[in-house]
Amino acid sequence: MNAFKFHKPDHPIPLIFDSPHSGAEYPDDFNYACDFKTLKSAEDHFVEELFAHTPSQSATFLTANFPRSYLDVNRAIDDIDLELLDEPWSGEINPAPTSRSHAGIGLIRRLIRPGVPVYERALTSAEIMHRINSYYRPYHGALETLINEMHYNFGQVWHINCHSMPSSSAYPKRVIGLIGNRPKPVDFVLGDRDGTSCEHHFTRALSEYIRILGYTVSINDPFKGVELVEKYSNPATGYNSLQIEINKSLYMHEKTGKKKKEFDQLQSAIKNITAFCAQYVQSRLTNLAAD
Repeated sequence: MNAFKFHKPDHPIPLIFDSPHSGAEYPDDFNYACDFKTLKSAEDHFVEELFAHTPSQSATFLTANFPRSYLDVNRAIDDIDLELLDEPWSGEINPAPTSRSHAGIGLIRRLIRPGVPVYERALTSAEIMHRINSYYRPYHGALETLINEMHYNFGQVWHINCHSMPSSSAYPKRVIGLIGNRPKPVDFVLGDRDGTSCEHHFTRALSEYIRILGYTVSINDPFKGVELVEKYSNPATGYNSLQIEINKSLYMHEKTGKKKKEFDQLQSAIKNITAFCAQYVQSRLTNLAAD
C-alpha cells in the first residue's frame, strides 16, 4: 500500500495542505483486536474531502492513506510506547516515549480510547520499525520535499496541517461563550505553537477571516500543533506551518459517522478559507518581488 498521495497543480504557489489523519486504508498486518467502529472513530472523517479542492487554488495537497491508529505521523519518530512490547527493544531508533505514549496515544497507539486497548497481543520491534520505514518516513519525506522545494523556488512557504476534533475536545480553557450555563465549544482552532511555527500576521489574519464567515475561532487553545507543525517550521527564514482543527459536529454525526446536511455549507466555507490562504500567499509573493 502506498503511504500517501498528493495532488500538485501545474503552476503551484508555495502553499501546501496536508491531512495526516484521514487515511482509511487498513494494512493487512494491523491485527487489531478492538471494535472496528471504535477504531475508525480515530480517523479525521471527511477532512480529505473538505480540502480536496485546494489544488484548483494552486495549492498542493498531501494525504496519508493509512489510519492514525496504525501509526501516527504527527508524533515524533522516537515516541515509542515500550508497553506495547513483551521483548527488549531492538530497533535502530532509541525510544524516547513522551506523555502521549504514557497515555497510550504515542507513535503506535496502545489505547483507542481510555481503558480500551487496540491489541490483545504484543508488538515486536521489527513490526514497529516496519511501520516507521514503510509509512512514517515516506510521509514525512514527501512533506519535507514539498516544503523545501517550494521554499527553494519562492523563498517562502506556508504549510497548513489539517485536522478535525471531536466536539467533546473543542473546549478552550478560555471560555468563548455560553450555551445556557454551559461553556460553548469552538468551531475552529488554529495552532502555531504559541507563535513559533508560523508568522503571527498570517495566523491572526486567518483567524479574523474565519470569524467574518460566522464561525468561532481560538488560537493555540486547546490545540497548539504537534510534530508536523513543529518539525518543518522556522518563520524567521520563511518556513510557516499552521495547524487547523475543525469541530466534527459542524459537518457529521459523531455517533454514526454520517455527514450532516450542513456538510456542503461547511465545505463551501472551507473553500473560502483556503482561497483566503492562497490570496494571502500570492500577496506576500508580490510584495517580496517588489522589494
